[in-house]
Amino acid sequence: MIEYIRTINKYGGDILASDGMQSEKRFMQHGRVSTYDHSFDVAVMCLRLSKKLHIRADKRSLVRGALLHDYYLYDWHTPHDGHDMHALMHARCALDNASRDFALNDIERDMIARHMFPLNITPPKYRESVILCIADKLCALSETFSKRGKS
Repeated sequence: MIEYIRTINKYGGDILASDGMQSEKRFMQHGRVSTYDHSFDVAVMCLRLSKKLHIRADKRSLVRGALLHDYYLYDWHTPHDGHDMHALMHARCALDNASRDFALNDIERDMIARHMFPLNITPPKYRESVILCIADKLCALSETFSKRGKS
């Protein structure tokens, strides 16, 4: 685990320290897990999957895309116009915000834009994007079901 944390800090330390990411600590993602923690956990899972499955990946892009995949910067649980379409719309919002705040490469943009596949119908273009799709769903399932009945 320390290896993954070092890799995340090496490639995504600037993202983690940013005001936008710090604001994610206030927004709940699944259960009692903040969007910040979810994004960090997804980055760890991406690195774990890549290593365990022996998938060559651009680690820098993998970490940065994973950290920014839910960079939509609002509480989707708060009633607001558009939040009812959050599952379909947040990837675009995250990409817009991430593009505004960070220099992104093509892999990172694809990861953020397509991480909700197959709900968003355009398939991922890069292996890093596929890894993120899987990691995000694994983390979301774990966060959702491990928090049930603990209110």
